[in-house]
Amino acid sequence: MRLALTGASGFLGWHVRVLLRALGWPEPVVLTRAELADPPALAARLAGVDRLLHLAGVNRGDPADVATGNVELAAALAHGLRRCGASGPGTIVFANSVQAGNGTPYGDSKAVAADTLAAAAAQTGADFVDLRLPNLYGEHGRPHYNSVVATFCRVLAEGGVPQVRQDRELALVHVGDAAARLVGVAAEGGAWDSAMPPLRIGVRELAERLGAIAATYRAGEIPPLVHRHDVRLFNTYRSHCFPAHYPLPLTRHSDQRGTLVEVVRAHGGTGQTFCSTSRPGVVRGEHFHLAKVERFVVLRGNAEIRLRRVGYPDVVRFAVSGDEPVVVDMPTMWAHNITNTGTDELVTLFWTNDLFDPAHPDTYPEPVEGTERAPVVVG
Repeated sequence: MRLALTGASGFLGWHVRVLLRALGWPEPVVLTRAELADPPALAARLAGVDRLLHLAGVNRGDPADVATGNVELAAALAHGLRRCGASGPGTIVFANSVQAGNGTPYGDSKAVAADTLAAAAAQTGADFVDLRLPNLYGEHGRPHYNSVVATFCRVLAEGGVPQVRQDRELALVHVGDAAARLVGVAAEGGAWDSAMPPLRIGVRELAERLGAIAATYRAGEIPPLVHRHDVRLFNTYRSHCFPAHYPLPLTRHSDQRGTLVEVVRAHGGTGQTFCSTSRPGVVRGEHFHLAKVERFVVLRGNAEIRLRRVGYPDVVRFAVSGDEPVVVDMPTMWAHNITNTGTDELVTLFWTNDLFDPAHPDTYPEPVEGTERAPVVVG
């Protein structure tokens, strides 16, 4: 399927692009604000597209700018769609909001945008999907903008305490589930769920749960990962810790018999541990995960762990050694590998929070290297 999307550089747009990479679909047609302002160019870009996702919008700022921004974006897109006619997308999906039509500048402008796109779809013979999304949270959300979850996670990652000004119930949906619904894929395994199951939780309870996750993880321990949203809240918190909080040091207990290192202390949920050996120069990995929590600990030898956020060029590197064991947990949606940089055999211990399922491995091929810009070196 050939997709086009607006708002590709935003929070939801990035998660959509990562999901497409995981699915192995072609790179989407990315529509810029400049192209939206140029109807002939926009029509040319839309020709032959199967599914259009309109994700761009104005969420914060001056109320007048919010109101006009959402309406104008939809109107520009509708103009380009009409120029396409029957050669345009067969399906148009609008990332609307549950706040649509609620009497606020944002809500009312989203309602107008939906009506505008529905009319354009009717004129061109396209199917129109008005997807009203609740509060979205997930990895690499922008604090004080995308979600209260992102704000609380950033505050905690920086050593602060979240402040709750108004306690109310939230219906939180992981952004990866919303991406799957927008793209039109069915639920699969545990990596995503297009049914968008919500986490219903009060703001104060959310702050307390994230605070408990942060307190446990500061000691390098794994918090309880019993339910689906537990894993996703933990992954969201970890995204705000990376890369500054890594590697995590491990305490070594040595005596005349040898050395003992405690690698994983998990407070609940499933888990699986495995060990590998690698000859000098061997590279393992070259993939990313959407939900899996994965821990690397080198027990013998020397290695370099490399990571790159999917869709971004910069590479983060950690030099690690069995002489001083440390923990590096792989953030979700970051391609990663580990290379034996020594002259002897490398022994690495891996831990994941789920039991390996060959039918749904949550592992997607993606090379770490090959970017044009210089890598970011950590440590």
